[in-house]
Amino acid sequence: MTVTHLELANTVERIYRRFADLLRVDLIRLGKDDISPAQVALLFTIGEDELSVRDLLDRGHYMGSNASYNLKQLVDSGYVERQVMARDRRSARIKLTAKGHELCEALHEFHEEYHDALTNNLEDQREMETALRTLRRLEEFWTQTLRYGGIPINGAVITHEVRNRR
Repeated sequence: MTVTHLELANTVERIYRRFADLLRVDLIRLGKDDISPAQVALLFTIGEDELSVRDLLDRGHYMGSNASYNLKQLVDSGYVERQVMARDRRSARIKLTAKGHELCEALHEFHEEYHDALTNNLEDQREMETALRTLRRLEEFWTQTLRYGGIPINGAVITHEVRNRR
């Protein structure tokens, strides 16, 4: 059986939806009803860092208005602290509050349990590492294709015009 590019993309999307469902269940287990799985993803992206909003958008590949709405909700709920820059009031730095750190730590504990259940032996661990490398390779391919407007082949980018002349 040949795996197609589209099948990989659809699988990645379904996996992310299942992951969001899992986060939703974890949040219920923790008694948290003031935060969504998408907002948790923002917390994980911020992590231990203090970032500009632009850095957050670049790091997490979020859409601007969606991320802005979720960041406002996170600030209002006390998970994120937003500090406006003195020299440019339009710019802000963000970081997790103690509440945000506590939630991330609790979720990390759940996910360590999931990881342990999924990787029972060395072969399982190797399969997970292979899956991660493959997904990162796919991400890099899509990034290069978007960035240069063509298909990267052996280090070179073949644009649609060149390919159509073949």
